[in-house]
Amino acid sequence: MDLNTLRHSASHVMAQAVKILWPDAKLGIGPSIEDGFYYDFDKKEPFAPEDLEKIEAKMAEVIKKDYKFEKSEMKKEDAVKLFEKIGETYKAQLLKEIPDEVVTIYKDGDFLDLCRGPHIESTGRIKAFKLLSIAGAYWHGIETNPMLQRIYGTAFETEKDLKEYLRCLEEARRRDHRVLGKQLEYFSFNEEVGPGLVLYHPKGAITRTIIEDYIKREHLRRGYELVIGPHILKSDIWIRSGHYEYYKENMYIFKIEGQEYAIKPMNCPGHILVYKSKMRSYRDLPLRYFELGTVYRNEKSGVLHGLLRVRGFTQDDAHIFCLREQAEAEIMKVIDFVADTLRVFGFDDFSVELSTRPAKSIGNESDWEAAQSALINSLNKKGLNYEVNEGEGAFYGPKIDIKLKDALKREWQCATIQCDFALPERFDLTYIGQDGKDYRPIMLHRVILGSLERFMGALLEHFAGQMPLWLAPIQCIIIPVSEKVIGYAKEVEHYLREAEVRTAVDERNERLEKKIRNAEVEKVPYMLIVGEKETKERTISVRLRSKGDIGKMTLDEFNKLLKKEIEEKK
Repeated sequence: MDLNTLRHSASHVMAQAVKILWPDAKLGIGPSIEDGFYYDFDKKEPFAPEDLEKIEAKMAEVIKKDYKFEKSEMKKEDAVKLFEKIGETYKAQLLKEIPDEVVTIYKDGDFLDLCRGPHIESTGRIKAFKLLSIAGAYWHGIETNPMLQRIYGTAFETEKDLKEYLRCLEEARRRDHRVLGKQLEYFSFNEEVGPGLVLYHPKGAITRTIIEDYIKREHLRRGYELVIGPHILKSDIWIRSGHYEYYKENMYIFKIEGQEYAIKPMNCPGHILVYKSKMRSYRDLPLRYFELGTVYRNEKSGVLHGLLRVRGFTQDDAHIFCLREQAEAEIMKVIDFVADTLRVFGFDDFSVELSTRPAKSIGNESDWEAAQSALINSLNKKGLNYEVNEGEGAFYGPKIDIKLKDALKREWQCATIQCDFALPERFDLTYIGQDGKDYRPIMLHRVILGSLERFMGALLEHFAGQMPLWLAPIQCIIIPVSEKVIGYAKEVEHYLREAEVRTAVDERNERLEKKIRNAEVEKVPYMLIVGEKETKERTISVRLRSKGDIGKMTLDEFNKLLKKEIEEKK
């Protein structure tokens, strides 16, 4: 049985149950989606969480009656009259927007709905379902339209599959980076600052800095050069690049002394201007410019989501200017860079998508075909399988998207490689060839981690907040058994800090068990217990997160243990 068909049928049964319980509720739309389904309702009183149980019970009654899903066709004008007569104004509006002269109606029992289908044979085929949550949703997704109430649910062929999905869902809730970020004091959002703008707390700032330092070193090691550009540029630059025409609604634009400026949503124009700052030769290429560039995008408040969708974020952004014959080799190097980096951060699997030319774009067809061929050939030479997203490329070129898979096998967008012939043309980029003539370079836009904010969110959820030692903001916490040994605890702290270990002493007047529990809640990798015996022996009793006591060690022995684990990045 096709899961999408099953879930779409379950959404109809949910709407049917709602109409039985609240006959005055008006129906919006109810499609199947990834992992489930939803239906939108216009209901005077808001749904309460306990209403989901009532709806599920009524759905079970409909399912037990095993109504057949009966399809019929009707002239659109007759269907409009029908739905207006029964008070389903949203359905009537949908019908008026449909160009077809004949539409399909589905009926099961006394319930009928406008729908293209298909559906399963009968309601009795629905064996395992669950309603999950309630949310708000504007009609047609337009903020000036009425706010409807959306109920989300899911359905599977078997109870076993449903239980496994719900288990994964609960695990995902436990790993939610928004909860962990607050609990572990990594970051916060504040309405006084504005939505979608991140405040990094000391712990989050340390982990982010470690990530930044690593990615900078790797870029330098792989032949990139660091550049830094301003956060605002005159609008003339964005008009020339095409962003003003194709991306303006996502930009923050303002005036200074009569001159219009924009806060950068991308880093590429700045890198282009560095390239143009002097004459280039074919011997100079490829040129690889790298910047940890902070950008700002005017995202709607409704789509903001923790660190995953924000208005201000930093990208490990680079642009490679190369000869046409160098493009494939450079793309393959970027793919290797991505795979190597993901493994270092604990991600062993990823998926690949190729996005082609969108309807709104710049550049000529032959250049687009050449750019797309370079991407496809590179993927084929690396032996990577990929899916094609028709029409989802950037406005200036096709792209490869690489999505990491976390511990729950969820995909997170990170790396992107875009092959661009258009912007070098718009900015008249040239290099002197072997024959002394001017030629146009190819420009590759690429990120490895992508948005550092999104990558931090992915890391927190992948590790459930238990960061590996090299990324942990506090690598070990020293726990003195009593006030008598605080002096020795401070000596241990000093030794470890001199060895560049991130550590702290828990000096609170609390029971040992409570201090250990607190360190475990804060997900600190190592706990060092020091009492009178350890003070006398000049040792420490070491506890490992999630494993407990691993024995006594000298400070030198413990330091060697840490250094090995940090070096191996486990």
